[in-house]
Amino acid sequence: MRVCLHGLVILAALVAFGSPVTVNAQSMAHCRAKAELLDLGAPLPIARKSVAERKYLKILALGSSSTAGYGVSNPAFAYPTQLWRGLEKALPGVDIDLVNRGMGGQDIEEMAARMRVEMQSNLPSLVIWQTGTNAAIRHMPLDTFESTLRAGIRLGKSLGADFVLMNLQYVPAVVAAQDKEAYEQAMARVAKELDAGLFRRYDIMRSWYDDGMPYAQFVQLDGLHLNDFGQKCIGQLLTKSILRALTGP
Repeated sequence: MRVCLHGLVILAALVAFGSPVTVNAQSMAHCRAKAELLDLGAPLPIARKSVAERKYLKILALGSSSTAGYGVSNPAFAYPTQLWRGLEKALPGVDIDLVNRGMGGQDIEEMAARMRVEMQSNLPSLVIWQTGTNAAIRHMPLDTFESTLRAGIRLGKSLGADFVLMNLQYVPAVVAAQDKEAYEQAMARVAKELDAGLFRRYDIMRSWYDDGMPYAQFVQLDGLHLNDFGQKCIGQLLTKSILRALTGP
């Protein structure tokens, strides 16, 4: 875990954590986001057509530890599983097939390098690409990050899939990183340029914190990874965002 460069800032944030929060009905009542933050900003025509005509939707979740579900107490709380369950419930009669290819610790270059193999092996209509957090805390050159992101999406689209980018987490390790907004802005630029959806995880989580939700509600004590609530809530909100794109608000 590469957070040592900002250890003092992260430690100060962790002091305010208090006791870790477990997932229960009361805590999940705080899972929220304004409607505008759930707008992906792009249609998902390939996924929409697959749902309408084939009654089938295959999703590839590509990412790092967030996607792998690192640290959750129950694998069912990980956001890819929450997404699968939510879509299954909301789209009766549609077969939802979700392949989780999250690999902890990977950065965008490693994920882009396996893009073709992962997609050709799984032939998805929709790719959820979670990235940006590791790039920000490891200070990857911004031009390298942006060009790699652009090339990966272009490759994936050429293989026949829609894309939804999931951007950075708003957690102490990222907040302490210099120029974290630059990576967020790069993802927004590329998504708009290439007509990919953008799930604004950074803004959603920042809104939780700004509204008074303590980090302990959604972040593990390492100041980097999401806890049960954070993972489950992101999965539920991502489900809402994708459903809006597939079926309308």
